[in-house]
Amino acid sequence: MQRFKMSKSIIKSFSVLVLLCAVICTAQVIYTKAATEGEKAATILFTHDTHSHVYPTYDSKGKGLGGYTRLSTLIERYRKIYSEDSSVITVDGGDFSMGTLFQAIYMTDACELRMLGAMGYDVVTLGNHEFDYRDEGLAAMLEAAVASSDRLPMIVNGNYYPPTEGSEGYTEGSRKVREAYEKYGVKEYTVLERDGVRYAIFGIFGENSHEYSPMSGMVFEPAVDAAKRIVADIKANEEYDYIICLSHSGTDKDVSKSEDYILAKSVDGIDVIVSGHTHTTLEEPIIVNDTIIVSAGAYAENLGVLRIDKDSDGNVKLVDYELVPVDDNVSEDKLIIKDANEYKKLIADRYLSDYGMEYDQVLAYSGFDFKGVSNKQEELPLGNLIADSYIYAVKQAEGDDYIPVDFAIVGKGVIRDTFSEGNITVADAFNVLSLGIGPDGNTGYPLVSLYVKGSELKNIFEIDATVTLIMSEAQLYASGMSWTYNTNRMLFNRVTEGWQITEDGKKQTIDDDKLYRVVTGLYEGQVLSLVKSKSYGILTVTPSDEAGNEVTDFESRIVYDENGNEVKAWYALASYLDSFEKVDGVSVVPMRYGETEGRKIVYASLNPIELLKAANWITITVIAVVVVIIAVIVLCVVHYRRRKRRKHKRKRY
Repeated sequence: MQRFKMSKSIIKSFSVLVLLCAVICTAQVIYTKAATEGEKAATILFTHDTHSHVYPTYDSKGKGLGGYTRLSTLIERYRKIYSEDSSVITVDGGDFSMGTLFQAIYMTDACELRMLGAMGYDVVTLGNHEFDYRDEGLAAMLEAAVASSDRLPMIVNGNYYPPTEGSEGYTEGSRKVREAYEKYGVKEYTVLERDGVRYAIFGIFGENSHEYSPMSGMVFEPAVDAAKRIVADIKANEEYDYIICLSHSGTDKDVSKSEDYILAKSVDGIDVIVSGHTHTTLEEPIIVNDTIIVSAGAYAENLGVLRIDKDSDGNVKLVDYELVPVDDNVSEDKLIIKDANEYKKLIADRYLSDYGMEYDQVLAYSGFDFKGVSNKQEELPLGNLIADSYIYAVKQAEGDDYIPVDFAIVGKGVIRDTFSEGNITVADAFNVLSLGIGPDGNTGYPLVSLYVKGSELKNIFEIDATVTLIMSEAQLYASGMSWTYNTNRMLFNRVTEGWQITEDGKKQTIDDDKLYRVVTGLYEGQVLSLVKSKSYGILTVTPSDEAGNEVTDFESRIVYDENGNEVKAWYALASYLDSFEKVDGVSVVPMRYGETEGRKIVYASLNPIELLKAANWITITVIAVVVVIIAVIVLCVVHYRRRKRRKHKRKRY
């Protein structure tokens, strides 16, 4: 009996000991898991599509937004805040260049990339606008950046490389880019360790970005294919905590067109996509296939702050997400201001001096805000102003030899900014038409002079009415011509009327056989030759010379001034603004540019007469097909009923 009691006591003591050990082990596991969560906390500060916006942009009320000078302060502030409890990195999703006068020294001084380095960016990728000056322009920029010996961000680029020697498309520019990539250290991906957290970061170039870089000279590998290959490579060969994709592809409300949505859905293993190119502002992240997609909007107007961690099972979890406005509440970084002002002097000396202008020179005063471009099909007063400026500039350049311009066109895709009420400076004028480069190697698209037959002018109007639905950048604004279209009509037959507008404002019937002089930017001129392919062969526009010969070399049609200089689109606008009647020594923008003038009349009508008038072969063909289909259906129904009646009669007898 005594032995039984002792055994019972021993068993009880042993059980207590086992239970105590279990509690300790469980507590240790819980503690270990909790500790693991905190150890992998990460903060990603991000931007994209900053487009050379070094200084803040001010509206008519004097409120400033964006600018590297303020962005730098905000980055440093959030870097300090979160470095206490997490690892912090700073990245950019491409298109850090092209958008302000600072791009004038892109090739010679690489100011945007060097300023990103000065702000402490760790890794960036390339966007389509980094190729605006073609492959040799990018190579020159990278060479200038390396030669500066400044701190520079790493560049990752996984699917947009120059052709190899001996392959199709290989040029001297290809060689220069390859050498520049090697000197700079451009890689498909990089592994960055920060405070014990390892980030595998790779860059992706989107299909739409590639389409917008027709002169890049680069080879494009489909984004999904490249991402699968790179992620597999990282998983097989690297130690990492997070896989980050810097993508210049973008998102869209229509998921079938949303490249980064498709990328996330198609490729397993990407933890975060910083999504650039479409200038999207995502107030909340998009989460697809456990991938967090983030976008902060364009022009450095917001700093994106993404906080992530790993849960107890090692899965990535979203901790916090914030878009912090870069506004008047943020002070400017004195060191970045100093750098900016030095670059500004270089711009004045190396570029603006050729035009007899200064960066902050006031060209005109506007008593109203100009509306900016939108996807809505409509007349735009800003577009009218620009188109009028093209005709003015050609008159000034040709002087006594001026040949009347019948039609000036500006495409929505080249208008990058607008004007607010108040003073308009040289820098403001440049920002509106900042894209491109001419054969002279200087920034800005030049104007070109072309001729188009009257019979094809309606096809140009139809580009605005129909092709815009396929490619929104194709929307057109004009001077010298007017057209009307009904948005309820058949595609490629929406335009109902078109006229030439004479200098005295009268409408004049367009002569189908006449060659009309058309002035536009080099980019739009080149796009005119693509109308046939973009309209699936339905529309044709054949840009010609004075004799009616087709133009294929659009650079041969550039407009030059009396000194042999290219007439740049932005300079046309700037000089036109400066030409208005002056009050107290300052030009004043006429009030007529504050409203529409009936140059483009867009309406929606279901009136049968409105739908069918001026019907072309497309509408007639569709109507004929519909009539045939209806007739076939009617015949089938009649035949069916006859058979049914016959069967019924046979049954009765």
